[in-house]
Amino acid sequence: MNIETKKDVLALLDMPREEYLRDIAPLAKKIYKNYRNEIIANAMLGYSNVCRSRCLYCGMRAGSKIERYRLNLEEIKNSVDLADSQGMKRIFFISGEDPGCSFDDILEYLSYAKKLGMRVCLGIGELERSQFNELKAAGLDEYAMKFEMSDRDTFNRLNPSTNFDRRMERISFILEEGISLASGNIVDYPGQTRDSLANDIMLMKELSISWAPVISYLPAKDTPLAKEGGPGNLELLHKEISILRIMMPTVNITAQQPGRDLKKGLSDTEGNLDAVNSGANMLFVDLLPDAMAKNFSVVDNRSSLRLSHIKEIAGLAGMKVSYI
Repeated sequence: MNIETKKDVLALLDMPREEYLRDIAPLAKKIYKNYRNEIIANAMLGYSNVCRSRCLYCGMRAGSKIERYRLNLEEIKNSVDLADSQGMKRIFFISGEDPGCSFDDILEYLSYAKKLGMRVCLGIGELERSQFNELKAAGLDEYAMKFEMSDRDTFNRLNPSTNFDRRMERISFILEEGISLASGNIVDYPGQTRDSLANDIMLMKELSISWAPVISYLPAKDTPLAKEGGPGNLELLHKEISILRIMMPTVNITAQQPGRDLKKGLSDTEGNLDAVNSGANMLFVDLLPDAMAKNFSVVDNRSSLRLSHIKEIAGLAGMKVSYI
């Protein structure tokens, strides 16, 4: 099956559920299993939940009533050591857009992880071109910068601390520096149309992303967008995952997705397994203690995963776990 045009994408998004489950989801999973029959285990450290931005959908937005924290350099290095001791060879450093984090410290923990032989992804917000250049020189492999939604007007309304053109400019900086790009969207946020969702999918293809950190819309407590509706339709999420897998057979796709019981958060076995069976392949081991992880609350009930959970999902899916 070839999916090349927006018309092709729309046809699959509108496909009856029974037909999708019979023909498309199994094809997507088979395509990935033929390439690499493994769940990729990736360490994740949300080292700061301080954020200056006021995105209308994010639980960590400036002004939200969550307990703030910021790990220091020694604590970050200790977390890297923990990941290394568990055999992890991939690590994702993520934070809010925290002006209190030293860029020199960022370069330091990046270099520390690289010396241990890790593949490093970083997601800390919109930086200047010169900073991306320094990160590349320090060995950064991948940078996560989601475009969130491809509709310019919607992006500008929901992300008042920045704008769509600035976001896409930063994405171009990442690509121009030769850093792999992780980028994706929010699926079925209030007001999103099928046409807009199809445009999101086509943009991911156009950007030649290395990882699709996509997620179904989950209303975060006390955020403005939560008042407009939600949660997102999981069927649309699964269809998007399958479409991305068929369009880009080697791309990594987040499998840490919700199930029907949102109280179980992103560590729900049903939700994770449904995503894997739709073509997703990447799960994350949270390096934060549970008491701290609950405050890295981009969405409600995010929940942290441990390596045992990833092994369980891989077993249920008939796959192996890879740390590379």
